Amino acid sequence: MKKVFALTIIVLVIFTSCKKETAQPVEITPKPPKKAEIVEPSGDQCFLATANNSTIELSFNVNSQQEVNGKLSYALYGKDKNEGTIIGNIKGDTLIADYTFMSEGVSSVREVAFLQRENTFIEGFGDVIDSNNKVTFKDKAKLKYDQKNVLTRVDCKVE
Repeated sequence: MKKVFALTIIVLVIFTSCKKETAQPVEITPKPPKKAEIVEPSGDQCFLATANNSTIELSFNVNSQQEVNGKLSYALYGKDKNEGTIIGNIKGDTLIADYTFMSEGVSSVREVAFLQRENTFIEGFGDVIDSNNKVTFKDKAKLKYDQKNVLTRVDCKVE
C-alpha cells in the first residue's frame, strides 16, 4: 500500500511539474478605422471637338462613386447625326460608358471610351464585337486614342 501511495504521489508531482505555464494573453489594440475618402460630385462637365465641319459634344455628371451619366452627340461631316445618352464609370483616367443613341430612326447601344488628359478627353477606338444588340470593345487594354478626336472642356450650355 505504501508503494501505491508513493507511486501516486510521484505521478502527481510529475504531472504538476510538467504543467505548461499559460502565456499571458497579448493585448491587441484595434487600429482606428481609416477615414473614408469623400469625393464630391464634380457637377456637369462639357467637352467639344470641332474639325473639318464635324462636331462631337459630350456632357456628363460624375457622382461620388465615379459613375457617369450624360449626353453625347456626333455631327460628322457627310454622315447622319446621332445623339443619345451615356451611362458608365470613370476608372483612373478613363471613361468607359454605354452610349445609347438614335441614328436613322434606329436605337443602338455601343461602348465608348475616352481618355482624360488635363482639360480634355480623347476618344478611344479598337476592335469591337456585337452581342445581344450591343457593340462592345474586344479588349479595352488595346484601345487606341486618336489625337484627331480631342474634346476640349467648354462651358456648359444652360438649357
